[in-house]
Amino acid sequence: MFRKLLLYLGLGPDEAYEEFMNDDPVRRGGVLSSGDFLEERAATEGGSLQPRSVVSSESSVRPVMPETTGTVRTIQPAVASKPAKVAPKSFSDAQEMADRFLADQPVIINLQEVPAELSRRIIDFASGVCYGLGGSMEKVASQVYLMTPHDVEVSDDDRKRFEQNDLDI
Repeated sequence: MFRKLLLYLGLGPDEAYEEFMNDDPVRRGGVLSSGDFLEERAATEGGSLQPRSVVSSESSVRPVMPETTGTVRTIQPAVASKPAKVAPKSFSDAQEMADRFLADQPVIINLQEVPAELSRRIIDFASGVCYGLGGSMEKVASQVYLMTPHDVEVSDDDRKRFEQNDLDI
């Protein structure tokens, strides 16, 4: 059984391959031109050498170049929108944040009055909503976060007010 495995893998003795060996010497003698090579090959393979027909250079077939038509798509400008302010008191208030975010409205989450454990849960939920919908979330002040949908832009004036901790919108 081991011998069969060796033979199967090609690791057996060379005697098994002697039947494939050709005892005819290889003829080597000088350089053959391409015509000589073709004649020699035809003679050894038992065929004949037939010339190919030549097609005239004035062929009626012309290559057709594909027409390139560019597709122009207008890019919608980012929508400037006033952010909605949400100060959640419980985790159930997170639904309001997600609904406003789904409506392509930026959301300011004020967690300054919220216990640390609830604050962490709300931040986790909000970051998941932002990630899932392709938006972004950034910290604008201590315990204040801004959720921005992917196609909405918050004005520079609003951003400056957030940074100054002026959350009255």
